[in-house]
Amino acid sequence: MAGGALLPVALLVCLALAGGADAARKPVGFYELKNKKGDFSIKVTNWGATLVSVFVPDCKGNVADVILGYDTVAEYVNGTASFGATVGRVVNRIAKSRFVLDGKAYHLFRNDGNNSIHGGHRGFGKVIWTVKEYVSGGDSPYITFFYHSFDGEQGFPGDLDVYATYRLSSPYELSITMNATATTKATPVNFANHAYWNLAGHDSGDVLQQELQILASSYTPLDDTKIPTGQIEPVAGTIYDFLQPTPVGEHMDIVPGGGGGYDLNFVVNGEQDAFRQVARVEDPKSGRGMEVWANQPGVQLYTSNWVINEKGKNGKVYGQYGALCLETQAYPDAVNHPEFPSSIVRPGQVYKHDMAIKFYA
Repeated sequence: MAGGALLPVALLVCLALAGGADAARKPVGFYELKNKKGDFSIKVTNWGATLVSVFVPDCKGNVADVILGYDTVAEYVNGTASFGATVGRVVNRIAKSRFVLDGKAYHLFRNDGNNSIHGGHRGFGKVIWTVKEYVSGGDSPYITFFYHSFDGEQGFPGDLDVYATYRLSSPYELSITMNATATTKATPVNFANHAYWNLAGHDSGDVLQQELQILASSYTPLDDTKIPTGQIEPVAGTIYDFLQPTPVGEHMDIVPGGGGGYDLNFVVNGEQDAFRQVARVEDPKSGRGMEVWANQPGVQLYTSNWVINEKGKNGKVYGQYGALCLETQAYPDAVNHPEFPSSIVRPGQVYKHDMAIKFYA
């Protein structure tokens, strides 16, 4: 295993989890990647292959952590917001927690009313991954996690070998790659990184004045259970039009106590499997900005609508609209919508999800 000492910043813990005796013996900790200059770094944990922190400078060189999260592994184990997690086997919702594939019906764990969300109650963001490679510094520090998902896990068919890699490159780019190979049966696969971004700093309050641009001319409308109807509608003339940079809160119907905000899939412009720019966010106070690039057909905008009084890093209590998520993905519930781009991976095929976050000030 590359990179010398395994956990230079990790406090190792062993968790007795439902994953069985082998899972209970796996060490879980925090790992740091840092650039040579020292002003760009991330921390991750192999619990859920989770992105824990991202430190980047502003226009004056002041460094801040720009994602929401927790201080301890135990808080990630017990948390419900999926802060920074690698979410799968299928991110987002599957209608009525069921689908039919190759003539066989599969029934999933229900954890969102009658629907399944984020892979079930113990999806990929709630399991221990194995560290396969780790290089903490140098020109291109990186870490690769591995997880074997077994046939029938959370109701999904087939064995799946999964890899997630975080890498830093100059000047201030974070790349995230999520690959998976189906080995025994066809299965739906749709991963996402669930980082909650606040470019003013994780402890700075809401993101309503930060400017957002999403390079998507269409979106997938939802029914009253937050399942896509199967239609694709233009964003023009709606509150979902972010084709030009727009303050996040400009058109939001903000409802005190929850219920307002965005939680919707956008259809990214361009060829659906081409690596292209998806979105851009800028914070007018700090001058920090970031571009999101990916090779997925969709991106979910979520404005932390249900993050209310959540105790996070350094004792900060996160409130509603305190961050936004830009989750590049396949269309939600694609397995039940043949009119959507397919999310099925067959034995021997490889699912490839490439992301890049490019920071600037």
